[in-house]
Amino acid sequence: MKVFLFVLAATILEATGDSIVRIALHHPSLSARIGLFFVGGILLTLYGTSLNLAPVEFAAVTGLYVATLFVVFQITNYIFFRTAPTSAVVLGGTLIVAGGLIVSLWK
Repeated sequence: MKVFLFVLAATILEATGDSIVRIALHHPSLSARIGLFFVGGILLTLYGTSLNLAPVEFAAVTGLYVATLFVVFQITNYIFFRTAPTSAVVLGGTLIVAGGLIVSLWK
């Protein structure tokens, strides 16, 4: 459970930081753009730090990370940009999550 919480925190930081940088790229105000880039950069730095502090080797959690990242990116995309996943994304995401679980849980 502890490992999953590290992975979840890292994916939330990554998806949120990426979304904020995406907003910054298109913001009309230069000062807001700079502030958004700063906040996004901090979140992306925290993502890298939290992932590298996880109490397990990254190779061991790659499947879990990819599956969690897909789900968190879809949630973040909806929250920030009000874009629901298409049926193709849902189908492909189901395969990503299934593959991630196989990689993570197969012993």
